[in-house]
Amino acid sequence: MSAIIELTDASFGYGRRPVLTGASLTVERGEVVAVLGPNGAGKSTLMKGILGLNHRLGGMVTLFGTPADELRDRARIGYVPQRHTLSSSVRATAEEIVESGRLPRLGWHGRLRATDRQIVCRSLDLVGLADRAGTEVSTLSGGQQRRVLIARALAGQPDVLIMDEPTAGVDAASQHVLADVLGRLVERGVTMVIVTHELGALRSLLSRIIVVDRGRIVFDGDRERYAARRGLIHHDHDSHHHDLELTPPPGAVVHGPLDPFDPRGRTP
Repeated sequence: MSAIIELTDASFGYGRRPVLTGASLTVERGEVVAVLGPNGAGKSTLMKGILGLNHRLGGMVTLFGTPADELRDRARIGYVPQRHTLSSSVRATAEEIVESGRLPRLGWHGRLRATDRQIVCRSLDLVGLADRAGTEVSTLSGGQQRRVLIARALAGQPDVLIMDEPTAGVDAASQHVLADVLGRLVERGVTMVIVTHELGALRSLLSRIIVVDRGRIVFDGDRERYAARRGLIHHDHDSHHHDLELTPPPGAVVHGPLDPFDPRGRTP
C-alpha cells in the first residue's frame, strides 16, 4: 500500500498557539480511519492541519508522497464538512450543490460538460439520492443533507475523503443509512478519514481508530486493540470538554469512487 497522508511530529494551531502537538501517523490507500475524542481535544485541529486550513507550527505533512506545501492538486482531497454549512437561506437543489463539487475539475471554461453531469448523477446515485436531485436541500432531513455533502465531495473524484462529524445530530435510523452509504464507498476501496465523537454505526467499517485527547494522539490501532484498551484510553475524559481548540481568527478526471464498480475487484 502507498501512503495517502503522512504526519511526522506535526504540530498545528492558530497564530502562534499550538493546539495539537507531536502528531505522527500514516493513512494508507484504502484505509478507513476514525479520529475519535472529546470536544475540544484537537480532532478538528488535526483535520484542518491536513487540509491546510490552520497553521503548521512544526513537523512534516506529506500528501500523496508530496510535501503538503508543494501539493498543487488539492482536489485530490475531498472534504465533507458538518451539515450546518448548508445554510437554509440558500435556495439550491441537491443537484446544484453536488455540481459545485465539480468546480475544481472544470478548467478554464468553467462550464459543466456532459461528462461532468454524468459524474454528478452518479454521485447522487451512490449516496441514494438520485430521486431527490431536484429537491431543495433546505427541505431535506439532516441525514439527507449529510449525504448531499458526501455526494458533493465525491463529484470532485478525490483520492481521499475527510469527513467532519458525518453522523452528529441525526437520529439512529439516519446514522445507519449513512453507514450503508459509507459501506458502499468502502467496497470501492475509497480512503476515508472520519472525525467523530462516537463510533456508533460506523464501527464495522473501520480499519483503524485514532484517539486524540488534550492536544495529543493517545492511541492509534485497530478495532480489536481499541476495544481491549478503551477503558484505559478514555478513563475519565469521555464526558469532559477541553478548551484547547480555538476558533480561527478572521482572515486565517482521475479514477475514483464513481468509476463503474465490479464487486469482484476495485474498478475496471
